[in-house]
Amino acid sequence: MRILGITGGVGSGKSQILKYLEDNYNCRILLSDDAAKEMELPGGALFEPLVRLLSALDGERGRSVLDDKGQIDRAEMAARIFADPALLTAVNELVHPAVNQYILDEMEYERQRGKYDYFVLESALLIENGYRDIADSIWYIYCDEKVRRQRLKESRGYSDEKITSIMRGQLSDEAYRAGCDVIIDNSGPLTGPNGTFAQVDRAMQALNTRTDSTNYEI
Repeated sequence: MRILGITGGVGSGKSQILKYLEDNYNCRILLSDDAAKEMELPGGALFEPLVRLLSALDGERGRSVLDDKGQIDRAEMAARIFADPALLTAVNELVHPAVNQYILDEMEYERQRGKYDYFVLESALLIENGYRDIADSIWYIYCDEKVRRQRLKESRGYSDEKITSIMRGQLSDEAYRAGCDVIIDNSGPLTGPNGTFAQVDRAMQALNTRTDSTNYEI
C-alpha cells in the first residue's frame, strides 16, 4: 500500500481531487480535519481533555463551551482559542499529537488489512507534521490566488477580509513547493489533456515507479 499526502491552501480544490481519486483508484481517503472532529465528539479521545481545557473560560464568557446536544460548540471553541494565543497553543499541543497518532494507527490498520492500493491523507499540516518522512509522495495542489478567492466567495460566501486572514495563516506557495514532491496545477479546467484530472493520472502512474526526491510538476 502506497501512502499519498495531499496538501495545499484553502480554496485550491483539494476536495475535487480527492473525489476523483476515490472514484478512480482503489484508495482509502482520510481527511485529518474529519479525524479531529470525530475524536472531539462525546466519547472520543479528545472530548474530555478539550472540554476541561476550554471550559475554564465558561464563566468569563457567560456560556458553556458545550452546545445543547452536549457536544463541543465548534464556533465557540474557535472564538475562544483565536482570542487567546496561549489557549490556542495548548489546544494545538493536545490535538495535533492525538490526531497524528490516530492517522498512523489507521495507516497501519489498512496496511495489515490489505484492501487498498493507496492510503490518501489530506491535511493542511502535512509538511509541518513531518509526513514527508512517512508518505511515498506528497502532492501540493496549487491554484492561482485569484481563482481561489473567487471559489471561496462563491462556494462559502467568504469575504475578502476572511479569505486574506485564512491565507496569512497558511504556508506560502514557496514553502509548499519546497516541502512537496509533486505539484498539480488546479487553476484551470478539470478535464482535457492538461487538465487537473490528467495531471492526477500522470502523478499516480509515476507514484509506483519514482525513486528520486526532486520536486516536479505533472
